[in-house]
Amino acid sequence: MPKTQRLRVAVIGAGPRGISVLDRLLARYLELPDRPALEIRMVDPFDPGPGHVWRTGQSRLFLMNTPCLFPTVAPAPGDGFAPSVAGLSFGEWARRMSVDPAPALSAGDREEIARLEAGDFPSRAVYGRYLEWTYARLAAAAGKAGAAVVHHRTEALALARTESGFSIELAGEADLAADAVVLAIGHLPAALNPEQSRLSDAAARLGLRYLPPAVPADADFSVLPAGEPVLVRGLGLNFFDIMAQVTLGRGGRFESTGEPAGRALRYEPSGREPVLVAASRRGTPYRAKAQLQSYLPRSVTLRWFTREAAGSFAAEGIQPGFDHDFWPLLHRDAIWAYYSTLARTTPECLTVAPSDFLQELEAALSVDGPDWDAAKEEVLQRCVPAEHRTSLEALAQPLGRRPFTGAADVDSAILAYLEADAAGSAKGEDDPLKMAIGALNAGRSVLKAVVADGGLSEESWLTELRGWFEPLVEGLASGPPPERIEQLAALTRAGLVHFVGPDPRFDVDEARSVFTASSPWSPEEHAATTLVEAMMPANRVSANLSPLLAGMLDRGMARPRVMMAADGTAVFTTGLDVSLPPYRPLDIKGEPQKDLYVLGLQLSSVQWGTAIAAEAGAPADAGARTLRDADDIAAAILGGRGQRAGSGAVGHSGDHAGTDPAAVQAGV
Repeated sequence: MPKTQRLRVAVIGAGPRGISVLDRLLARYLELPDRPALEIRMVDPFDPGPGHVWRTGQSRLFLMNTPCLFPTVAPAPGDGFAPSVAGLSFGEWARRMSVDPAPALSAGDREEIARLEAGDFPSRAVYGRYLEWTYARLAAAAGKAGAAVVHHRTEALALARTESGFSIELAGEADLAADAVVLAIGHLPAALNPEQSRLSDAAARLGLRYLPPAVPADADFSVLPAGEPVLVRGLGLNFFDIMAQVTLGRGGRFESTGEPAGRALRYEPSGREPVLVAASRRGTPYRAKAQLQSYLPRSVTLRWFTREAAGSFAAEGIQPGFDHDFWPLLHRDAIWAYYSTLARTTPECLTVAPSDFLQELEAALSVDGPDWDAAKEEVLQRCVPAEHRTSLEALAQPLGRRPFTGAADVDSAILAYLEADAAGSAKGEDDPLKMAIGALNAGRSVLKAVVADGGLSEESWLTELRGWFEPLVEGLASGPPPERIEQLAALTRAGLVHFVGPDPRFDVDEARSVFTASSPWSPEEHAATTLVEAMMPANRVSANLSPLLAGMLDRGMARPRVMMAADGTAVFTTGLDVSLPPYRPLDIKGEPQKDLYVLGLQLSSVQWGTAIAAEAGAPADAGARTLRDADDIAAAILGGRGQRAGSGAVGHSGDHAGTDPAAVQAGV
């Protein structure tokens, strides 16, 4: 690139991933010996940094499900990247703000930050303050370096290629010209699925109230009627936002009972609460995080599903399957985590000495091939009474698929589940089940690295990794902060939350003008005039309602990724079809789009776990993969002029970083 040339970069989406792109562009730009004029245009109708999801004005009751020590949008010094001018993880920022608060912080922000510990779960609003602060630091540093960072507070409506690059149609503003464009568009509005459309149409016809999937901060939960039943579909993170908003947010209080975890709280109502009737496929909410002072348990070390073992298949030219190759290794680690914790914390439950038991169990788990499972079972049957054993597969059906006598029976079973889960979380590293879940969570980081970019066969990706394992591990390892399960148990005891049961069906009773919810495992039906979908809009590019992305798909500028199922059926995946890193969308002909890049949720066709934030201090190809991808994009945009600190490499992806798109393999 000639010295006199101006480089115009448009980043569409100024949330966390857009900020990571900005950070990496500036870091590499500052290392160039001969810098061009650089303009970076951040396009987002919301504030740059927080973007849509992390808005600073949202309810402080909406919590993150990762602890303070986890998330970051910029690499730390020594992580192997060009140095960041922002350079702080959220945890580091919070510690700094507790000593020297930024002027933009409100009194509520300062109070929250002052009481945050490393293992605490912050509000999304205060995480938004971190993102806001990071953006301001980056923009200021750019100005000092002679680069310009401009925020366009509007929506990008369309993207077209021109002779000199791109033209971006903006709502209410003149078209924006750019030489390179990065799509960091995050959560998008999505069309309702057929069942949701049917319920929505019925609500409009019968005068019922239907709240569709939404970002929680976008929803108006004040319309949920006090004292009346409200059906809620979903028991994941959005459910807990609703729960907190209609209880704590309406003046209710949780008081200490003085009893152990599980029954530690009682609820004092304000009288303005609705009665939530909740349902999910499992019938139970996601399990709570364990109370730890680290992201992963310090007592858990993967011994079988190591990066080396998982990567050995590709090294030998084998495309592995999840069930056949990866799960047996990770399953061993989860079993070891459970029983080694059991032996340490409850040795009296074993029929042999703990050291002898662990030696036999390790030998069984180390048996090669499928015989390890039978060897393991033989050891467990001899050494561990049945009431102390666990089955990881059974955790996908925590209520055991048994019939219930009625609604009270369902509530009683789920209350027992909640109380046990809260008690387990309070034990932290001394709870065997939470440590088994910790091993599965540790395995997720390895999986993210080895399955990316075609590292797993397509049929295994569809039916194994995303078919059964993803729902299992999300329900176990992606749950709420421990306090939310303790609070839900208190609300259940107070009669303000009830449960439908597993495998629910939602319908409309036209004669009574009500929504209904029922479970095949319980004889009782629940009815209400209000139904809430406690979930985010579907992350599926083919269902998106974004004018920008929908227009790109319609014009053949991009296409969804298609995979082949085991029976030869073509299946549209949730994400875009893209090149190898740095990710460029493939057009309708399968050609990578020059100077157009994708980062974030729309990469769900080639990466697993795209919704998870970058992990502070994690390897670039695992927990910090988002930072690596942003860095690869920055390297390509700047023409390979910036070098990765300490390596002399242009990018992180070998010959693909910074090369001409025509030389990049189309597809993965």
